[in-house]
Amino acid sequence: MGAVLLNSLGLFVIILIGYLTKRFNVLRKADGSIISKIVVNVTLPAAIIVNLQALEVKNQLLLLIVAGVILNVVVILIGHVLSKKQEREEQEFLMYGVSGYNIGNFAIPFVQSFMPQAIPILSFFDIGNSIMLAGGSNVVIEGLTGSNEERPSTKKVLSRLGHSVPFLCYLIMLFLRMLDVELPAAFFQLAQPIANANTFLSMFMIGLFLELRLPRKDLVLVGRILAIKYGAGLLLGLSFLLLPLPSMIKIVLCLVSVGPITTFGVINSVAAGMRAEVVGFTSSLSFLISLALMTSLLLFL
Repeated sequence: MGAVLLNSLGLFVIILIGYLTKRFNVLRKADGSIISKIVVNVTLPAAIIVNLQALEVKNQLLLLIVAGVILNVVVILIGHVLSKKQEREEQEFLMYGVSGYNIGNFAIPFVQSFMPQAIPILSFFDIGNSIMLAGGSNVVIEGLTGSNEERPSTKKVLSRLGHSVPFLCYLIMLFLRMLDVELPAAFFQLAQPIANANTFLSMFMIGLFLELRLPRKDLVLVGRILAIKYGAGLLLGLSFLLLPLPSMIKIVLCLVSVGPITTFGVINSVAAGMRAEVVGFTSSLSFLISLALMTSLLLFL
């Protein structure tokens, strides 16, 4: 228990350092965008490659790809049912807020810090999750709300996936491991230091992006969004514990269920008409809540 708490405190300190460097004008929020590009295109792919080097492809893991798609649809439907009486902008904000799983920018750095052996499970789940984040969720949400402006086409979804370095790394490593092809050990030795930097850069980036100021009139909306998101996440997590699944898969599914709002959720919510400051504050608060909840789950699972 002490090790888990200390590790989690370390992650929080990194987030705090990132936030303070912005508050004291050492760095700017815009610098977070540069770090984000480094994470998405360099350190996260390296972490994926290193942690999948000894992957054994099993049917249970392949089913996680399907689970990544289905669970996205499930949480969108939950959001739709609980937001029917809201204005369209708030309804779409809630649905985008609860949909998607923040794997690359949060779950992988978090799990990498505590139990790197679970990264392959996260990776398979994120393949299906990535399909939804690349446009699948937009199609479902716009279909439910009756909005069809700029609905992503299949070509656009495939283009987004084709330009996603982490997604391509998933597919390449999956293909190599299915063929039982092993890359040279020297390759992984070179990638290891880059992969090790992923957790620090990801958490530091979160600190730079944190926005903790919001007019009081919007707090009720933010509270409702987060209550529904984490209420649904905890219910899903409880249901996973009751399923006849390997313990490691149960733990991973429980952790991702209480993860923070995704970057795509933020972008799509603003595009749907919700004010950027409300979306930014809600997203920032979700990272802090998720860190606490995921740590608590690790302590008790």
